Amino acid sequence: MGNKFKEQPKPEEQKQTKSPAKENKVMRSVANVVSGSFLSKQTTLKHLPFIFFLSFLAVCYIANGYYADDQVRKLNRLSNEIKELRTQYIVVKDSLVVKSKQTEVAKALAKLQTGIKESVVPPKKIIINKQATKKED
Repeated sequence: MGNKFKEQPKPEEQKQTKSPAKENKVMRSVANVVSGSFLSKQTTLKHLPFIFFLSFLAVCYIANGYYADDQVRKLNRLSNEIKELRTQYIVVKDSLVVKSKQTEVAKALAKLQTGIKESVVPPKKIIINKQATKKED
């Protein structure tokens, strides 16, 4: 008869006895925050400058996030604009190469009827020999 089964309280019952006190404390805290009565306590008034500092840091943090997002959007927009301008540059450069060919220039001048004609005589190279001239004193 030495071994007897002792009934131990179930863990669920222990939790149930502790939870109403926790819920009551949480409800009081929420009620104090909602009603604003926590602001009138002496400890809160003592820490008010720190609370304002933390609020200021939170606002700065949020503003920094918006600023970073804006800079990323601006960077994307500028990179797209650079790509567009580069393609436009390549197209214009190609067009210039085509238009600056001798045959294209001759066709354009013929359309304008300026009287300028393409030369059929090849150009000649002019060579000038410079001789050192000595001045006699």
